[in-house]
Amino acid sequence: MSRIAKKSILIPKNVKINIINKIIKISGKNGKLKHIVNKNVIINKEKNIIFFSTVKNNKYSWSQAGTARSIINSMIIGVTIGFFKKLKLFGVGYKVNIKNNNLVLSLGFSHLINYIIPNGVFVNCSSKNEILLNSPNKQLIGQVAADIRLFHVPDPYKGKGIRYDNEIIKLKETKKK
Repeated sequence: MSRIAKKSILIPKNVKINIINKIIKISGKNGKLKHIVNKNVIINKEKNIIFFSTVKNNKYSWSQAGTARSIINSMIIGVTIGFFKKLKLFGVGYKVNIKNNNLVLSLGFSHLINYIIPNGVFVNCSSKNEILLNSPNKQLIGQVAADIRLFHVPDPYKGKGIRYDNEIIKLKETKKK
């Protein structure tokens, strides 16, 4: 049984939550988010606390309740604080620019790579080699960061490519005769 689902969530004062059937809408200073909850999960809101329970008392239902609790907690954090990801470009001549809601990447290929920034993600390039992503949606920001990183995954021999800020690449040794 999920122990996470048994913990309640305390709603901050500046967050508004609407629960209609299985759709939960959360709004705060950073934006609005919406999520459809699994049919096996029951959400109860009393004053400023959210409780989770299940329709049936089985392992699957409790796992879905734990998942719903984690997602809703992330949504509340997202609309109050927000989520940040930082990517760094390592390589000679690698640089990034923002033009008309497009991320233009120069990664040593014969062409530039244009990545359309989705709605809900805010991008800032503090220098030519850094990309700062900001969003209230945790899943969306993680997917955007992974998509950008896939344009040039770090090379295990030279370390060139796009890395997360705290990522450490263990470099391999070259072949010797």
